[in-house]
Amino acid sequence: MLFPTTLVGSYPQPEWLIDRKKLAGRFPPRVRAKELWRIPEQYLAEAQDDATLVAIRAQEEIGLDILTDGEIRRESYSNRFATALEGVDIDNPGTALDRSGHPNPVPRVTGRIRRKHAVEVEDLKFLKAHTTRKVKITVPGPFTMSQQAQNDFYKSDAECAMDYAVAVNEEIRDLFAAGADIVQVDEPYMQARPEKAREFGLAATNRALEGITGTTALHICFGYAAIIHARPSGYSFLPELAGCRCNQISIETAQSRLDCKVLETLPGKQIMVGCVDLLDLTVETPEVIAERIRKALRYMKPEDVILAPDCGMKYLPRIVADGKLRSMVAAAKILRTEHAGRA
Repeated sequence: MLFPTTLVGSYPQPEWLIDRKKLAGRFPPRVRAKELWRIPEQYLAEAQDDATLVAIRAQEEIGLDILTDGEIRRESYSNRFATALEGVDIDNPGTALDRSGHPNPVPRVTGRIRRKHAVEVEDLKFLKAHTTRKVKITVPGPFTMSQQAQNDFYKSDAECAMDYAVAVNEEIRDLFAAGADIVQVDEPYMQARPEKAREFGLAATNRALEGITGTTALHICFGYAAIIHARPSGYSFLPELAGCRCNQISIETAQSRLDCKVLETLPGKQIMVGCVDLLDLTVETPEVIAERIRKALRYMKPEDVILAPDCGMKYLPRIVADGKLRSMVAAAKILRTEHAGRA
């Protein structure tokens, strides 16, 4: 199928499950933030299952082609995995600067980073058990986790990132063994800290993808629209991803009005084109979204384009998110008609 549609990863969590006002009023948590959940701990897992079912059914009804679990069980995209690793003191957190330059409590690395057990495999199995469509699951990238931690053990951040990479690689292998169609590695800090990304970030991500034969994606973004409003007009780290072992690259183009000519620097990669603006609560028309994709098509083949929102859909009101996703699905239908015969 040409122009498949998907989420980047997250979908709005229901108000009855999580305190959305608290969630939106703070920086994304790097350590555990149990205070965000409205449900008592003894009932929380069941409630998260129920909310995940809501997210799955919503994606199916809207018409998305590749489904995620909406990251419903997560307080942020990264902390569920990052706080489950050996070598991390989560009871006595450290401090690191967020991508916006503000200090934030983070996991404190006090020993060798190792994966103790699978973290997201059961989430994936739940997703697969409740849909027949293709499924994708996301994991935080090793470079980003190394930047969201206080390193009190390793001689360098590069050494720390490589052990994070080994843990992510083990998780990815288990996710594909459990039936994932796509595994996405989220590396937003490659954009936020391009010098370090060039120094050791890409090497760490490639180590996380070493020996992986399933379809993999790498997500790089400008930060959540709900938190970081200003957008540069271009990526500080993107052409370098031509050297990444991933099959797909997930980028944002809508809010930043990205010059898509940069996509010429990524030959051989499928591109997940962020084409839905999450700062604007107005629901775009399908034609507006289709035109954003046409800008990307000037520089890449239709069969290499995947439609997705920009990053951070979890912060939108669900009625707005659903409306934008419906327009995105309708835009994909417009584009398929325009390119009929290419599939």
